[in-house]
Amino acid sequence: MLARLKRQLLAAAGASALLGALLTLATPSPASGAVPATIPLKLTNNSGRADAVYVYNLGTNLATGQQGWADASGTFHAWPAGGNPPTPAPDASIPGPAAGQSTTIRIPKFSSRIYFSYGQKLVFRLTTGGLVQPAVQNPSDPNRNILFNWSEYTLNDSGLWLNSTQVDMFSAPYAVGVQRADGSVANTGHLKSGGYNAVFNGLRGQSGGWGGLIQTRPDGTVLRALSPAYGLETGALPASVLDDYINRVWQKYATTTLTVTPFADQPGTRYYGRVSGGVMNFTNSSGATVTSFQKPDASSVFGCHRLLDAPNDLVRGPISRTLCAGFNRSTLLTNPNQPDTSSAGFYKDAVTNHYARLIHAQMADGKAYAFAFDDVGHHESLVHDGNPQQAYLTLDPFS
Repeated sequence: MLARLKRQLLAAAGASALLGALLTLATPSPASGAVPATIPLKLTNNSGRADAVYVYNLGTNLATGQQGWADASGTFHAWPAGGNPPTPAPDASIPGPAAGQSTTIRIPKFSSRIYFSYGQKLVFRLTTGGLVQPAVQNPSDPNRNILFNWSEYTLNDSGLWLNSTQVDMFSAPYAVGVQRADGSVANTGHLKSGGYNAVFNGLRGQSGGWGGLIQTRPDGTVLRALSPAYGLETGALPASVLDDYINRVWQKYATTTLTVTPFADQPGTRYYGRVSGGVMNFTNSSGATVTSFQKPDASSVFGCHRLLDAPNDLVRGPISRTLCAGFNRSTLLTNPNQPDTSSAGFYKDAVTNHYARLIHAQMADGKAYAFAFDDVGHHESLVHDGNPQQAYLTLDPFS
């Protein structure tokens, strides 16, 4: 739940619409003084690339609610007023480490994206509503031909949540980590050897238009693969890409009950879904209808929004995120008890989220944020600690 609410905060700051939610800003723990105002973030460049690296720490100041950026010392700077049309943002870039080198910056209590780019600074602008984030699904976006990626973190009085993400795109490889008070380090996000190219090759070889998600520079350099939600938006994927699976799910639960147990620590809280008149109605244990869903389309499934909207409540949101995970992982036909948390059965149907399938298959630990609710069942690439000593962001090799 923590990673998704953070992305909602970023969306409010002008981030792309598909960022899900990572943090309900947690109530500070009794030991809230244990987390200092800033912690070190060690950036290591193992990419093997000779390009200069530029780093940005952009987000929301959790003490004031202001949007802005942090410099290398962890000092917060609020964005100035923007305009319409958007005006250039101040240069918030931090020089990153050269190939084979490391550098350490400080990160403050923030709900943030940490961007990094190779060879060229990113272009940021400000509207009257806040920062305009890169939107490379738009061919006219000024960052379209820049090789870049980003991580996400929230640091507050309760600790650090730091994740890698492919919710919007799969691009320059990296991993994240945290050092705990006992000196141990947890990390996630590393690809298997050869995994970067294997994801792109897998998309190219997947019928149905999936190779159209790949964006290249005019010189042929591969930059990224867009998420399937953006693939629908750009026309790379047909709007009907999931129709067969969605129709089969709706047919099955017209005569079968789908049982959703959305909270692992509350096994007695269950909801029961049946399709009637084209609508899936969920009832509680008393038989009262608690929420209903129209049959979703591919955009709703890939984006976990629209017809699968997930408000931050205790009923519809948890049911919706469970449905979203089941559709993306294609487990709703094989298991009427959801969520299905065993990855052994994920992505087995011919109609599935092949983007997410390929990314998870190439992760060293199998974990990724390939869609907004990929943390259902704890399959997300997230590190967390309540008393972080140091954070890590490692730029990994492309080969």
